[in-house]
Parts: sequence; C-alpha cells; structure tokens
Amino acid sequence: MTQEREMRAASGWVMLVLEIAVIAAMGWMIRGFALTQIATTPEVLALIVLALVAVLVGAGLIIVEPNGSKVLLLFGSYQGTVKRSGFQWVNPLTTKRAVSLRARTLNGEKLKVNDLAGNPVEIAAIVVWRVRDTFRASFEVDNYTQYVSMQSEVAVRHLASSYPYDAEEDTISLRRNVDEISASLQAELQERLDRAGVEVLEARLSHLAYAPEIASAMLRRQQAAAIIAARQRIVEGAVGMVEMALDRLEQYQKLTLDEERKAAMVSNLLVVLCSEHAVQPVLNTGTLYQ
Repeated sequence: MTQEREMRAASGWVMLVLEIAVIAAMGWMIRGFALTQIATTPEVLALIVLALVAVLVGAGLIIVEPNGSKVLLLFGSYQGTVKRSGFQWVNPLTTKRAVSLRARTLNGEKLKVNDLAGNPVEIAAIVVWRVRDTFRASFEVDNYTQYVSMQSEVAVRHLASSYPYDAEEDTISLRRNVDEISASLQAELQERLDRAGVEVLEARLSHLAYAPEIASAMLRRQQAAAIIAARQRIVEGAVGMVEMALDRLEQYQKLTLDEERKAAMVSNLLVVLCSEHAVQPVLNTGTLYQ
C-alpha cells in the first residue's frame, strides 16, 4: 500500500439503536437478578456477552467532521480512510487517527539568503496547503505539519538563490516577476511535498527586501538607475520634439535657417526641454548701432 484507500463505514445511528437495546436488555436482566436474588450460569454468561457486545458497539462509533477523516489501523495494518462526514460505525478493534483535510496557511519566517548575484536579501513566503493523501501524510513522513514547514523553508532558500533580487526587464528577478516567481515556488513545493501527500494550493512571497547592511547602498543604486532611465527617456523625447519642430518649420516655410542658426536653435530647444529648472526667456531686441 502506497496511497490511501477510501473506506465506507456503516451508519452510526443503526448501531446506536443496537447499543441502546443491548444496554436496556442488560438493565432488565440485572433488575431480574435483584428481584429474584438468583442468577444461573447461563444468565450470567448472557449478561457477560451483552456487556461485551455493548463495549464493542460503543467502541466502533465515530464522528467525522466535514473536511475531516479517520485513518483506520487494524493491529498495525492500514485498513482505509473514512472521509464521509457524519455519525458512523467501524470495526471497534481498529485504531483511529484523525487527519484534517482543511486548507491550512503557513506564514514563513523571514530568512536571510544570498540571491543569484550574491547580495544578501530578506525573504519570506506564505504557503496554503492541505492533505490530499492521508496514507502518505500518516505513514510516509513522521510529522507532516513539521515536514511542510521545513520543506517550505528549503524551497524558499533555493528560490532566492536561483534568481537575482533585481535585474533588467529581459531577466526574471525576484522583485519584478512576481507571478513567475510564485509559480516556480509552488511547483518546487509541490514536488517536495508529494511524498507527504500534501497539495499546495498557493505559494507567494510575503516579504522581500535587501538585508539591512546593504539596503542603503542598494537604495542609492536604484535611485541612480532610475535617474539614468528618466534622463534617457527625457533626451529621447526632446530629440524627437526638436526634430519635429524643424520639420514643421521647413514644411510650412515659416522660417528659413542656415546651418549655424539651426544648430543654435537645436541647442536652445534641448536646454529648454531637458532642464530640471524653469528656463528664463531672453528676448533679442536687435543690434544697437552708434
């Protein structure tokens, strides 16, 4: 047996009626003994049998909650798993283990790991999981909840060391590609937790940051990269606007400029468009002759 086997149990209400009837019969016999003060050997044996039946019937009654289960063992041998919720009756000689099938959330602790580029980062993940195979969860691993916690930490560490914290747009990084990183984490976790019969419903990063010792330096680096990117975008736009202005002037023949005046105009327009501060206009009133 390497996977679970679902088992259907008998109705507990029918067996409860039988239990009540046996107890009532025992009470009637004990009352008769008390009145007659005489107990024959067959009557005593019948009372013992009824008591044994009452104990066995009562020991086999179980209650299975919604999204719950009972794993049944008979002298160490796996018999099956009862998943149907309700009041039921099973073999009274079996050992019953309760295994919850509800979804659970693992809020991982912050881990300090080096990313692919060797930068120390702090990372944490949230994992939503549930037991899918009760046999594997009960017998393939020692403690499946602890197993999920440990394997989740290993998977997060491996994920952080497989990707850079930040990179260019054409490279997958922890900060930019959230969906791809989450999908990769979920796939790796599912592969690791299959042994324990656990299904990973969702896995996402809950915390991601540079380690405190390099956070300020990396912040300045990000600011510098953002300034450079913004400057590039501004210059590209300014050059396009200057080119469009010159084309329009030549197209409608509003103004004819020689190469020197055209270069001066391009220089002035670039200064106006690329400057970070407000530009003060200068009016040319002509040349003063004496």
